[in-house]
Amino acid sequence: MPVTITGAGRDVTAALSGEVDHHHARAIMDELDRLADTALPRRLTLDLSGVSFMDSSGIAVLLRAYRRAQELDGAVRVVHVPDQAWRVLRAAGLERLMTFE
Repeated sequence: MPVTITGAGRDVTAALSGEVDHHHARAIMDELDRLADTALPRRLTLDLSGVSFMDSSGIAVLLRAYRRAQELDGAVRVVHVPDQAWRVLRAAGLERLMTFE
């Protein structure tokens, strides 16, 4: 599960690609934790345009990113969410915690 990090300063984008499922969730969370530890982002944008499938493990990934952002007094924005992933995330009510565009 590739996670591509771009951005400058404390405004960072993490683009996820492939499947966000129980096989890949831990690696994604580890990568996002490394990002939080090194970049200390105030604004983290998660770009899901490359995600081909997401199960409930994707909820855990986004919640982990949200909690880490909160620890840094930051915010999470989620962009380019595929329909299938949106149904999973909406069912969990994540739109009440973070911005979806």
